[in-house]
Amino acid sequence: MAEVVEDIIKTLNETNGTDTENVLKKIPATTEGMLIAYTSLVVMALVPIFFGSFRSVELQIKNKLKKEVPESMTEKDAMMFPVIASGALFTLYIIFRVFSKEHINLLVTLYFYVLGVAALNNILGSKFSAILPKSIPKTKYQLQFTESSSEKKHDWINVKFTLHDVLCLVLCATLGTFYLYSKHWIANNIFGLAFAINGIELLHLNTIKIGCILLCGLFVYDIFWVFGTNVMVTVAKSFDAPIKLVFPQDLLENGILAAKNFAMLGLGDIVIPGIFIAFMLRFDQSLKRKTNTYFNATFLAYFLGLLTTVFVMHVFKAAQPALLYLVPACLITPMLVALVCGDFKTLFSYEDHKMEPEKASKKSK
Repeated sequence: MAEVVEDIIKTLNETNGTDTENVLKKIPATTEGMLIAYTSLVVMALVPIFFGSFRSVELQIKNKLKKEVPESMTEKDAMMFPVIASGALFTLYIIFRVFSKEHINLLVTLYFYVLGVAALNNILGSKFSAILPKSIPKTKYQLQFTESSSEKKHDWINVKFTLHDVLCLVLCATLGTFYLYSKHWIANNIFGLAFAINGIELLHLNTIKIGCILLCGLFVYDIFWVFGTNVMVTVAKSFDAPIKLVFPQDLLENGILAAKNFAMLGLGDIVIPGIFIAFMLRFDQSLKRKTNTYFNATFLAYFLGLLTTVFVMHVFKAAQPALLYLVPACLITPMLVALVCGDFKTLFSYEDHKMEPEKASKKSK
């Protein structure tokens, strides 16, 4: 889980092996620049959580109408997630130590180019037609590749799309190509926001118990890999992909194009609390009350936790595990609200959807 750190792009090669604090002392940022950068990061963190949460509610309604059960994390998955994430993080650390960063980041960039275009297209697709001129027809197409025999018929590819869908995909691919060649921070943030919104929308927690297990496990994970080792910071500085939101602290001095001194917030510090906050919104909807009390309270708690993270990082001039502050804020707040409102039992018994028989039987065993 990437933490809020200071990442000075210009001096990465020169400062290989130095810690974040030394880099910060070497190239200080102005107070105005830091204020703009961190305010922008906080706003950019709140935006995908807000929109991703409401999109998750829309997706839940669609699934119920279609009588489809979405894939969601189980308790075992939540327990194993920090272990798997630790293995992946340490593997990346070893790879960056052994192999050339340029070659690794080239492969990573190509991989995230495809994912980024798909994520952005998923967000813009439904709204794209509204901004197109009416003169552009919404011609329908179908791409089909079928294997047939005397006994059966199987569609390997069966995709229906319109001309508007094609134009949206071309726009997303063009923006992706711009990022591929320039690595500009604005393009990075566009794809980062797209990843975050899609993650919060599509990753579902079925019960609050699963959410508590996941967040508590990642709470320990984040603290260990940031305070216990230099692995997290090393990978965060070496990994050149839109898995983080960045904003220049020297924007006033160098402008949009020449900015080089960046503050950074990892997407994990947005998506992981975000899927829990989205669960709170779906719980609010299940109560059928006029206000989204649990969502609003947890959303506010996340905001205050993020401000605390930035403040502590600024005071100590060192990388901070953001989940150290975000997890307690997001977990304690809805439980206190539930105690006050008398919904504690209802909160812990609520399920987004009934578990499949196979999963339920495994859980009982």
